[in-house]
Amino acid sequence: MDVELRHLRVLVAIVDAGTFTDAAIELGVSQAAVSRTLAALERALGVRLLRRTSRQVAPTATGLRVLARARRLLAEADDLVQDATSGHTRLRIGYAWAAMGRRTVAFQRRWPDLWPHIEVQLVRTNSATGGLAEGVCDIAVVRTAPDPRRFDGVIVGSERRYCAMASDDPWARRRSVRLADISERTLLIDPRTGTTTLDLWPPGARPPTEQTTDIDDWLTAVASGRCVGVTARSTVEQYPRPGVVYRPVRDAAPIAVRLAWWRGDPHPAARHAVELLTELYHEG
Repeated sequence: MDVELRHLRVLVAIVDAGTFTDAAIELGVSQAAVSRTLAALERALGVRLLRRTSRQVAPTATGLRVLARARRLLAEADDLVQDATSGHTRLRIGYAWAAMGRRTVAFQRRWPDLWPHIEVQLVRTNSATGGLAEGVCDIAVVRTAPDPRRFDGVIVGSERRYCAMASDDPWARRRSVRLADISERTLLIDPRTGTTTLDLWPPGARPPTEQTTDIDDWLTAVASGRCVGVTARSTVEQYPRPGVVYRPVRDAAPIAVRLAWWRGDPHPAARHAVELLTELYHEG
């Protein structure tokens, strides 16, 4: 016989309630049903889980180990049910670096006025898909094109590219910089989630690089003055940092901002997010 969640629920209920009778009341079943279910669990596992006397019920040493695992499994099962049943009432929006830049607050404030029955949660996940591939979000704000075999989505706007540098860098006195200027500096890139690749420069004129995997590490390295970075405007707006300044890259193509989701399985509220974020980007 396979172990089922109902068996684990009975075990936890008996221990928490202290008696078979109280566990039966809590579960809404008969005391005989509680006894049969526990006996079935012990037969399935081949071990004694509880010591029963006329006055008390206490877990055996093995029972304590099983009980701890049972609590975790039941909690995960409850989370699974909550996640599945809240699909139409909650929208998790993932992102890797910056969410929507200065539009983030406007998005969060307008959403409940437009769709008050759907809760929005922003989830930062340091992955190329903003958490989609990991299953931690329903849709994601991404600034690189996702794999079309797995994901679908639409472009909702675009953002200018900026060069990040230390505040005491000589470039900080400039109004803007060029890609050719940056090719003479060490460039800090995030090869997994970043929007900057060496394809921005022609072969033979590409800058030396260092790598990072996190926005905080990226900002810290830039502030040190040993390298510069290129990023989307949303980073400028969402991550002001003492010791770091940003200047527009005047000859770089803008970055497309997308909302993405699993192909063939869009969240019911995805179209609302597309509508609102497109409007916010259109407003400038």
